[in-house]
Amino acid sequence: MIGIFLITHGCYGETLVQNACHVLNRRPAGLVQLGVAPQDDPLDLLPAARALCASVDDGNGVLLLTDLYGATPANLAMKLRERGRIAGLTGVNLPMLLSALTHRDKDLKTVLTHARDAGRSGILNLQDH
Repeated sequence: MIGIFLITHGCYGETLVQNACHVLNRRPAGLVQLGVAPQDDPLDLLPAARALCASVDDGNGVLLLTDLYGATPANLAMKLRERGRIAGLTGVNLPMLLSALTHRDKDLKTVLTHARDAGRSGILNLQDH
């Protein structure tokens, strides 16, 4: 099963996890998050991030989900990537997280693709509906 690790600004990741638990009516195994505060030094967070990433890696890989490309959480995620084993997406939202959680029994590339597509398709203009 693919592990899922959210690295986000503040409590955004924990809020996404709580909402996913609400929708799924349970806390999924192999799901962790790290919130980055304004005063945090990314280099100080790297050992904790590596440990959290390892904690959800059962040998099938880890999907990193972060909020904003170019910001500290995404930069931290970039340092964790390993081709074919640890991959990541930015722009995390609830549809993306739920898709990752429901497809994580597949290979990492498939989970990444489903999560990316769900994140995009979850954005709708309510004026059109």
